Amino acid sequence: MKEKARYLTHAYNMERAAENMKDLDASKKMVQSSREARHENRRLQTSFAEIGEISDLIKFNQLKFRKKALKFAKSSIHDWGLFALEPIAADEMVIEYTGSTIRQSVADLREKQYEAKGIGSSYLFRVDNEIIIDATKTGNLARFINHSCNPNCYAKVITVESLKKIVIYSKRDIDVNEEITYDYKFPLEDNKIPCLCGAPSCRGTLN
Repeated sequence: MKEKARYLTHAYNMERAAENMKDLDASKKMVQSSREARHENRRLQTSFAEIGEISDLIKFNQLKFRKKALKFAKSSIHDWGLFALEPIAADEMVIEYTGSTIRQSVADLREKQYEAKGIGSSYLFRVDNEIIIDATKTGNLARFINHSCNPNCYAKVITVESLKKIVIYSKRDIDVNEEITYDYKFPLEDNKIPCLCGAPSCRGTLN
């Protein structure tokens, strides 16, 4: 009986050890599978980002050779505005926001000069923490685009041949003679700028 008991105990311990090894192998496989899944997810995210960048470049090149038909005219939102002269589908590049590329320090100086002349600083468009596009004197029709709290377009920074560009994209289909708008997204300040966009969802101020 003692021998049998020792045998059964030994067999039980061996069985438990085998089960533990199986559990350990399963755990290793789960960890490996999780790592592979994370790696695949990162790879897919990178691929999607690259596809998005390629798509932006293709659209930008098309925009250079086939510009959208646009006009500036009196706007019910504010002074002058930019209007579509042709139907524009959703997710299309509408126009590049062009102007002088300047540093933050220069932008600060110009902003004071423009305010002193009553021009304002609404033609200064930030690209990143250091780069600003100043369309006040050297810009194109994009500088006439008015703000709306419910816009039909949005601004996006893309990189073309190592240079950052600001491009206006359509958020939805835009009809002929419809005004082109985007959300300026001015930083929050105590000195509020009234918004006159007239949208049902209007925030009341640009900042």
